[in-house]
Amino acid sequence: VVTVDITAGDQFKPDFLVLSPNNRMPAIVDHDGSEGRDISVFESGAILIYLAEKYEKFLPATGNERYSVMQWLMFQMANLGPILGQAHHYRDAAPERVPYSIQRFTDEAGRLYGVMDRRLAEADYLAGDDYSIADMACWPWVRVHRYHGQPWEDFPNVRSWFDRIAKRDAVQQGMKLLTDKRAKTRD
Repeated sequence: VVTVDITAGDQFKPDFLVLSPNNRMPAIVDHDGSEGRDISVFESGAILIYLAEKYEKFLPATGNERYSVMQWLMFQMANLGPILGQAHHYRDAAPERVPYSIQRFTDEAGRLYGVMDRRLAEADYLAGDDYSIADMACWPWVRVHRYHGQPWEDFPNVRSWFDRIAKRDAVQQGMKLLTDKRAKTRD
């Protein structure tokens, strides 16, 4: 794991732009890519698909189940991530309070949480019965629901799904890595 300090402008450095031309995180370098060569992949959805296909996990190879995972992954990339990012920005980080923007993105965030809550009333995970890259993509956004103005009690199915995923060993290891990296940057 390599930390990219956006407060220092690391995302604009030429070495990083080679990996991620849109200067956004995440980006990965797989030193064991196809044909034994390095491959870099940017954009979270592309990274998740790449890793799922490489390791043949969390994304069915064919059929309706595959497309269920793909559509929920696209839901995160086209809707959940952008809208929740804007809700967080206008509610918490914008230098100027813009009531219309706060209301607009808070309401839209609530609508998207509602979409997820209705889906999760039908299935344990977003794409169906199995944990998938769709859940991996959406879970981190929901983790900070307080920044989106969305109280847990309004979305019991989302909260149950969130808690179920939070108990996974790999998720706990990832969260520990995040906590450890943040602690090192503060030192």
